[in-house]
This record gives sequence, structure tokens and C-alpha cells, in this order.
Amino acid sequence: MSKTIITASPATLDLDQPGSIPPDWVLSGKPETRSKMLGRTHDWTSNIVVWECAAGSYTWHYNQDEVIIVISGEGFMTNGKGEERRFGPGDVGFFPAGTTCTWHHQDHFRKVAVLKESYGRPLGFGLKAWNKLLRVVGLTGKSPL
Repeated sequence: MSKTIITASPATLDLDQPGSIPPDWVLSGKPETRSKMLGRTHDWTSNIVVWECAAGSYTWHYNQDEVIIVISGEGFMTNGKGEERRFGPGDVGFFPAGTTCTWHHQDHFRKVAVLKESYGRPLGFGLKAWNKLLRVVGLTGKSPL
């Protein structure tokens, strides 16, 4: 994707990509999904998606790191330790790659998700060092942070 700044209003955005949860993950109901990808990083390691799900219960296996910000509706998430947490508008969650949880929605649930490929620590450290080197020698822009 280009290096264009992208803006959106996720609460009212038309989600044009119908989808479904894998049938063997569904526990009850018909949790049909819709989504829209807003953007992808230049290196293709991260993307931002607005995602919505209808009522139902399902197990979700995270194969990428995922940060969510709930826009509307509510979801009840039960983690691998059996602990349940309610997620509603404005709530944020982080789900590391390799984790699994169970979700239940009584009605719709809409979120913004930031998905990132997960790398092992040595490779991640190497990429971070490489990017810092590029900034130091002036080959990429400097961050104000």
C-alpha cells in the first residue's frame, strides 16, 4: 500500500468483506462476520481492520499479535485460565500470537483490530537494531519519540 495517511470513522464504516468463523471454532449461534481492511504497513507485517460479528459463541486462535479497540456492542472473553472479562465500547485488549480464548456476543460486536506478524525475539531484536541503524545514518525519517 502507498504511504498515504488513512482516516476512518469505524462506527459508521461500511464493512464490505463478508466472512465467517471456521465452523469447528463455532460453539453456538451463527456468528457471521464482516470486515474492512483500512491499511497495511509498507513492510506488510501489520494491518488495521474494522471487524464486526453477529451474536454467537466461538473459540478464537490468535496466529498474529492483535490489539483491539471495541467500537460498539459487547463481548465476553474467557481466557485460557477460565477468567472471563467483558469488553464494551472503548475497551482495549492485547492478544499475543499463539493464545486462544472463547468469545460470546449476545448481539453485534464491532472492533478495530491492529494485527502484527509475530517474530521470535532474536529476529525481532535484529529488525529493531537494523531500523535504528538506518535512522542513525539518515536513510529513514526520525521519530519524535
